[in-house]
Amino acid sequence: MMVDLSTLNDRQLEAVRWNGGPLLVLAGPGSGKTTVLTKRIACLLEQSSSDHFRILALTFTNKAASEMRNRIEAFVPGSGNRVLLTTFHSFAGDLLRQHGHLIGLRPDFTILAQDGERIAVLDDAISRVTDVDVSQYSGERILPLIGRITENDVSPDVLQNVLTSLPEDRRDAIGLIYQQYRRCLIATNSLDFPSLIGEALKLVRDNPAVCKQVKRIYKYVCVDEFQDTNLSQYAFMKLLVGDNDRNLFVVADDDQIIYQWNGASPERLLGLRNDFGMSVVQLPANYRCPPAVIDLANNLIAHNVSRSTNKDRLLALKTGATDQAIRVFRFSDFDDELAWVASDIASKPEVEKARCVVLARTRKALEKAVEKLAAKGVSAYLAMRKDEFVSAPLRWLHAALRLANSPQDREQIQRLTKAFYILEGLQIDAAAVAANAQAFEGSSLRAFVDLALKHDNLSDATRTYIEHSLSPLIDRLDFRTFCKGSFPWFDLVQNIAPDMEGHFADYADERSTWHSLVDEIEQQFGATATTLNVLLQELNMRSKTPPPPKGAVPCFTIHASKGMEFGHVYLIAMVEDQLPSWAAVKKGPQSKEMQEERRNCFVAITRTEESLTMTFSDRMLGWNKARSRFLTEMGVA
Repeated sequence: MMVDLSTLNDRQLEAVRWNGGPLLVLAGPGSGKTTVLTKRIACLLEQSSSDHFRILALTFTNKAASEMRNRIEAFVPGSGNRVLLTTFHSFAGDLLRQHGHLIGLRPDFTILAQDGERIAVLDDAISRVTDVDVSQYSGERILPLIGRITENDVSPDVLQNVLTSLPEDRRDAIGLIYQQYRRCLIATNSLDFPSLIGEALKLVRDNPAVCKQVKRIYKYVCVDEFQDTNLSQYAFMKLLVGDNDRNLFVVADDDQIIYQWNGASPERLLGLRNDFGMSVVQLPANYRCPPAVIDLANNLIAHNVSRSTNKDRLLALKTGATDQAIRVFRFSDFDDELAWVASDIASKPEVEKARCVVLARTRKALEKAVEKLAAKGVSAYLAMRKDEFVSAPLRWLHAALRLANSPQDREQIQRLTKAFYILEGLQIDAAAVAANAQAFEGSSLRAFVDLALKHDNLSDATRTYIEHSLSPLIDRLDFRTFCKGSFPWFDLVQNIAPDMEGHFADYADERSTWHSLVDEIEQQFGATATTLNVLLQELNMRSKTPPPPKGAVPCFTIHASKGMEFGHVYLIAMVEDQLPSWAAVKKGPQSKEMQEERRNCFVAITRTEESLTMTFSDRMLGWNKARSRFLTEMGVA
């Protein structure tokens, strides 16, 4: 079956059929970039049916990777084993599982997803530095700096040249702490998110054989949302591309760079073009937004100077737009502004309410918006990333799996015993578990089982559960049998102990999320290849956020809305010090901070499919405010 290219425009077709070396696709919002990327990959797969032909496609979110995998499978059924479509972090993890021994890592390394875990390791690293005075430093204080150093691919030998704004003694201290932190991570067989990329980069950079193997396996490398890469990710990507054919296909938009705080930079696209001699295909056609919105977007973004040269203006191709595509309202006070927005959304038919979104630059503004919507009887929710399970059942499940994988992890012993006390009502002393582990070949989980089974007040149901479900996990790392047996036990505990409602408040959502995540991971890696190591590492890299309430109006920060589209967009708090932010205003009109704020606004308004409503107030949160300069730059009177 041939991939259908009949719906593509000329520019899209040129990109999909490109056959002339490295290509940069500058894809504006609503231009069909995902269609172009997936059809490009599908066409490459069609052209070579060899089982040895492999494509590596990298993106930034598991959601995007999953969506693209499904599309490609629909285009070219049965091709899943010939394309690895994954995130930067997941690919780095896979590479480190296979070759991490070369840098001192075992395959069962732990990914530290919580700041508290990273701070504990960093505090330990600080305590080990003896050459200089580090008494003024704490893990909590310098964790962001250590992360930025790693994300920017700064090696210890050049760190002194980077931290030039600091006194020499502080540069020395930070440098030694950074080196010691990396040693502590490797020594404890653990990585955090920045070092996951950093160590994978070090692996391929210092081991030419590994680098050569990756290049030999993957004939083509494709990258989505390239503008979001930091320096470490870019350096990592460069090492994956073949030396001779340089088959690199990159999709990006420098007008949507809104992660400078995470290392993204407009200069990276310029560096890419210089490093690879990239040809460029632009996709300016917008099929999402009403023409009036596109006019505003073009007017706004033209004020930025850090853009690709000769960048095409967005071209509006959406048909059937209404006369009320854009509305702008001024209010005397922020409370009045939010009350009006809530009333306007409440007045819409149910089917249209579900197509609304409230966007703002800050969470604080959105929290008040949720309150006002609720007061009008409109179900709304504030989008929040959730990185950890919070219900007692899922905390028990996750801790048991992590302890099976890392038998002497004291943090997991604490979590396990605490969750067990909540679920069973029996206190198993965590210190006793750790002390007794030596009698069970270092297995804390075996020590826990031994202490639990000796307890006179252990219920029959829990005894059966431990013997039939927990034992297989300990004996042979059979996490599937353990998980399968755990949920009936959780349900039983919930039914016989109604007073535990608070500990089960998130259980239904988290149970659903757990099953979805496990299915997603097994779909990506295959059931056989999804070992306990893989499962835990991938779980720690993925959000535990449950599906949104059905029919509820989302209230998103602009960053959270990126990549989405909505029928009716309400962009609130369009005032100076909010959008643009206070920090950007202080830096000046053409500072990199102000240009990023302008891109934030550009991203926000181009989420619109049908109508865009922008609101601002003369007074907000007790302060007088001026309307946002971005309204003027858009051409709004």
